[in-house]
Amino acid sequence: MKKLLVCLMILFGFNSAYLPQLHHVADAQQKPTPPYAKWSKVAMEKTKEKYPNAQVVDYLYVGRKNGDTTSTEKFKLWLKENQKEFGVYVDIEFIKETEQVVNVTYTETAR
Repeated sequence: MKKLLVCLMILFGFNSAYLPQLHHVADAQQKPTPPYAKWSKVAMEKTKEKYPNAQVVDYLYVGRKNGDTTSTEKFKLWLKENQKEFGVYVDIEFIKETEQVVNVTYTETAR
């Protein structure tokens, strides 16, 4: 098997010059964890508590709203319950200093 692989590499001109390029491709696929990842998990958990019979089909990070002492992370989750699909905007307000959740609000949407 090794001989076959070596023959194919020689036949198609593969050499070590390609190895650094392959290394960079692997690095490009590893993305850093976004700062809102923790809040995505909270949004999913809280939404599953509020809609226990629904499946989360998709989600979108909308953004952050900063206040003086609190911040609000905003998400849109797409849910499916029975044959009905609908969106839910989830806003998670938390104290900036401690990251303690103050309030979670849900706004349903058909779009």
